[in-house]
Amino acid sequence: MLPVGMIAMSRSVASAVLPGDLMARLADVLRLVGTEATESFDDPAARRGMETAEVLVTGWSCPPLTADVLDAAPKLRAVVHAAGSVKGHVGPEVFARGIVVSSAADANAEPVVDFTLAVLTLAGKRAFGLARQYAATGRHAPFGQRSGNDGRVVGVVGASRIGRRVIARLRAAGFGVLVADPYLDRARAAELGAELADLDELCRRCDVLTLHAPELPETRHLIDGRRLALLRDGALVINTARGSVVDTEALTRECATGRIDACLDVTDPEPLPAGHPLFALDNVWITPHLAGVQGSEVRRLGEYAVAEVERFVAGEPLHGAVRAEELRQLA
Repeated sequence: MLPVGMIAMSRSVASAVLPGDLMARLADVLRLVGTEATESFDDPAARRGMETAEVLVTGWSCPPLTADVLDAAPKLRAVVHAAGSVKGHVGPEVFARGIVVSSAADANAEPVVDFTLAVLTLAGKRAFGLARQYAATGRHAPFGQRSGNDGRVVGVVGASRIGRRVIARLRAAGFGVLVADPYLDRARAAELGAELADLDELCRRCDVLTLHAPELPETRHLIDGRRLALLRDGALVINTARGSVVDTEALTRECATGRIDACLDVTDPEPLPAGHPLFALDNVWITPHLAGVQGSEVRRLGEYAVAEVERFVAGEPLHGAVRAEELRQLA
C-alpha cells in the first residue's frame, strides 16, 4: 500500500510548483490527503490528515512544524520541501523525532548562480550606470573607460551550495577567485578552484565581492564600513544572499562617493523604503529579490521535490537531505 502524503504550502504556490503532471507523479507514489494544499495545521481537516500522514510535501508559506503539530502527526517520516530554506518551518524537534528532511535548495541554486554571473559581467563593463547616462545624454561611453572583466579577481564570501557553484563558473570563465568561509580549509578551497583568504584579506585583494553567506547572528553586517573601506577603488559588491550581511548605511556612504559600485538583489530592510538614497545612485543597481527561481523556473522546485519523494518511497538516498547539524548554518 502506498504511504499517505499531504501537501502543506500556499495554494497559489502549489499550483505553480506542482502542476498537473507533477501531481500525477506524486499520486503514483503517495495516497494524497485532500485535493488542495494545506495552508494551516489548525484546520480540522488538516489535523485529521496529519494523523495518518507519512510524507509531508512542503513549500513557501508552510506553517511551522511545532511540537503540537508533530504530536498530531505520529506517523510522519519525511518532510520534503519544494523550495530552498527549511528554517521557516523545520526546527530541531523535527529531527529529534527521527523525521527525514529534504530541501530543493539545489534546484533554486542554479538561477542564482546564473544571475550572479550575469550581473558581474554587466557591472564589470559599467553597463548599468552607463545605460542611465546614455538615456539621459545620448552619448556613448568614452573609449578606454575604467571597465572590463579581464584579469579581475572575485572574492566569494561563503562556500555555500551557491558559492561553490559560483566559484566553478568563475574559474571556467578565467577569473581569479578568492574565498572566505570559516568552515573551509585551504585544501578544500583549492579543490573548489579558489584561494582561501580571511575576509579582510579578501576585501583588500578583490575587484568584485560577491556574497553567498547565510543570515546568522554572526553574519549580520559582516560587510561593515571597515571592510567596505578595504575594497579597492572601483570594486563591485554583489549581494544575492541576505540583506543583513551588509551594513546598508555604510554601503550607501561608500557608493555615494562613487568609489565602489553595488548590485543588490537583497537589502536590509527589504524592501528599501521609497526614496532611499541607494535608488538614486548611478553606480548602484537594485532588483526585487528575483535571483532565485521565478516564473517558469518555479517548476524546477516541484520536479526536484517529487523526485525526492519517489526516492524516499523506493528506499533510495535523498539528494537534498538536510542534517540536523546543518540547520543552523543554512540560509
